[in-house]
Amino acid sequence: MSKQRCGWCLGDPLYERYHDEEWGVPLYDDAALLEFLILEGAQGGLSWITILKKRENYRNAFDNFDAQIIAQYDESRVENLMKNPGIVRNRLKILSTVNNAQRYLELMDSEIGFSEYLWSFVDGHPKENHWRRLSDLPAQTTESEAMSKDLKAKGFKFVGPTICYAFMQATGMVNDHEVSCFRHADCQSLAT
Repeated sequence: MSKQRCGWCLGDPLYERYHDEEWGVPLYDDAALLEFLILEGAQGGLSWITILKKRENYRNAFDNFDAQIIAQYDESRVENLMKNPGIVRNRLKILSTVNNAQRYLELMDSEIGFSEYLWSFVDGHPKENHWRRLSDLPAQTTESEAMSKDLKAKGFKFVGPTICYAFMQATGMVNDHEVSCFRHADCQSLAT
């Protein structure tokens, strides 16, 4: 008997594995949160499966998302990245990765830190949703709008409210697994 999954991930083993093991699991690690924010920004205008298939290439191209290294990238490094077929070769997205690594380091130097800052938009714990169908899921929420506005005020790029909501879903800040999905209850139990 096969497991009931959210409709968006069906048909691709990589997508299903990501759904089953990562999507919606509460994530509190600063560096891992930065990776997801960068990848969600890279996704803007594309499908998530496109980025998921390039994820290892991104890790290699961007020094395993080490913010200390990325923040020092110069124009020469950006030009090399523009020639890398393993990533999305969009100059603005590449430059935003460098910029966001710099902004991340600034937040890490603050009293609050990155994880605590991001989780503050959902009061520090996952928001439990009970969607019956994929079509019920919103593209953005008041929380993602607030996160987007504040990130932009801090100088982050490619952090619109829709990107922020996708980020919140991926990192378990909201449990958006459909109620019929076997992961809904799993992620709900992780949140408590």
